[in-house]
This record gives sequence, structure tokens and C-alpha cells, in this order.
Amino acid sequence: MRILFLEDEPTIREVLTEYMKMQGYDVVTAEDGEKALLLLKEQTKGQEFDMAVLDIMVPKVSGLEILSYIKEHQPEMATIMLTALDDESTQIHAFNLYADDYVIKPVSPVILLKRMETILRRVKKKEKTEEKGLVIQGDSYEAFYDGIPLELTLSEFLLLQVLEKEPNRAFTREQLILRIYNEDYVGNDRIIDAHIKNLRKKLPGNYIKTVIGIGYQYQKEG
Repeated sequence: MRILFLEDEPTIREVLTEYMKMQGYDVVTAEDGEKALLLLKEQTKGQEFDMAVLDIMVPKVSGLEILSYIKEHQPEMATIMLTALDDESTQIHAFNLYADDYVIKPVSPVILLKRMETILRRVKKKEKTEEKGLVIQGDSYEAFYDGIPLELTLSEFLLLQVLEKEPNRAFTREQLILRIYNEDYVGNDRIIDAHIKNLRKKLPGNYIKTVIGIGYQYQKEG
């Protein structure tokens, strides 16, 4: 993740930058708003910033002006306002410009990193759900089609996930049962057929292929 960090106080800039880098972030710093604006305008394809952490009271161009520029030209970029100003009107102004968060200084580096992590995870999830076609999110046990959530049971989701992870493999019913239920399931392996039937009703495309004599296989094109 690439971070633009605007902060005019050298000590704060150095300390927080080091903490961000320790967490694996690619950090580009600016000591004033003019430089931050230039960095934003010079972004190249594939090197765009994922997040901007912006101090408000900085020389030349304020953090709020930078925020306004970002929301006009790159609205998908996550933003955190980092400032010593705790008055309500400034906070309202920042949120009216669609800042994702507003952090009052002094701030613990650990807390700032946690807020960054939370916002970036939310942005990433939103991007995934807006993708076209079928999107499977293993961390949240959700599946989407063109951004619309599919109403799947847990067993149906797990079955779809197993098939989708190995699209070139044809699974037997017994193999699918072991992947989904481990060794806890006792019963007829035709339960898989029932789940497949329900999945086919809920999926907009024909994503599950029947392999005669074997079982089922995922096909990428619906």
C-alpha cells in the first residue's frame, strides 16, 4: 500500500513514517501542502497512492485544500486528517469533504496504524464488491455478483469456494464433503447434489460443470 504523508513537523513526520514503513507501507512524505499537491499531480499509472494522511495546518496549501483536491480527482483514495485542531467546525468541514477519519494530535503511532489498517481494509472490500462478475470473499464468507450479495448458506458458500479455488480440478462428492465438513459429516454424499442444485439457482451464470462419472468442476466463464 502506498501512502502520502503530509506533516510539517520533522520529528512527528520521521517517527510516524518509520512506524508506517515497519508495517510494510510504501510511504512518500511531504513537508508542505504545495509538495503534497505536486506529488498527487505527478502520480503515474500503477504508482497511485492508496491513502493520504494529511496534517491540516501546514505551510503553503492547507491539508483541507489537499483533501478537496483528492476527492475531486481521485475520490477512491482513503484519507485521514491528522491535526492538533479539535474544534467541531474544522472536523465537520473535513467530513463534509468526505475524509474517512479525523485524528487529533498527539496520537499514538499504534492507534494511527490501526485506524489506517481499518480504513484500507474497508476500502479494499468495497473495491472487491464493486468488481464485475462473481467475487468470492473468503475472509467474510460472502459472495457477490456485479457488487450484489448472493444469499448463500454457509455450506453453499464453502462448496462454491472449494470449487473456485481449483477451477481445473474435477471433485468427487466424497472429496467435496471432506473439504466442507472435514470428517464431521455422517450421511449420504448426495447432499452435495442438493447444494449444487441450490447454487445453480442462485448463481447468475453457469459456473458449475457436471463431470460425468466423477462429480463437479468450477468453470470460470459463467
